[in-house]
Amino acid sequence: MKRIVLTSLMASVLVAGALAQTSEVGQRKENQQDRIAQGVKSGQLTAGETSNLEKKESAVNQEVRTDRSLNGGKLTQGEKQTVNNQQNQMSNQIYKDKHNTAQQHYGNNKVDARRENQQDRIANGIASGKLNAAQTSRLEKGQASINQEVHTDRSLNGGKLTQGEKKIVNKQQNQASKQVYKAKH
Repeated sequence: MKRIVLTSLMASVLVAGALAQTSEVGQRKENQQDRIAQGVKSGQLTAGETSNLEKKESAVNQEVRTDRSLNGGKLTQGEKQTVNNQQNQMSNQIYKDKHNTAQQHYGNNKVDARRENQQDRIANGIASGKLNAAQTSRLEKGQASINQEVHTDRSLNGGKLTQGEKKIVNKQQNQASKQVYKAKH
């Protein structure tokens, strides 16, 4: 009888420890994803900044998965400290990127409205958990490329896009829209 009670008590402690370990790292990750989603939605984070943050977040997530797979599903104390330090660095980077002078600005035309809509869809995917860090990084990298092309084309044409350029951007946005849909579903 004592053996059964002792065994079940030890199992409970191990399960509780694993849950606490998972929830601490997981909760921190979720909080940071929420902060990134809010920054994307508000325009405080540009597509390039978001891509960079998500790329780093994806690397930390992969490291945690690898460490856990090597240690029977758990992180050692040293690994927990390393992940905590990495998450602190990510948190600081999110703050710096959200509070720098770079803002995602959209105009009142169809191209800019479409860009804003794409960013809202990505932000919603981050907030809902339908997009992970790696997916978001790829999507934001694509958006950053489109945004850079629009910026370059406008600077070469006195602030406006030609009909041909609008057509090309629309085609690129259609492809990006399909990628967002595919990643979320």
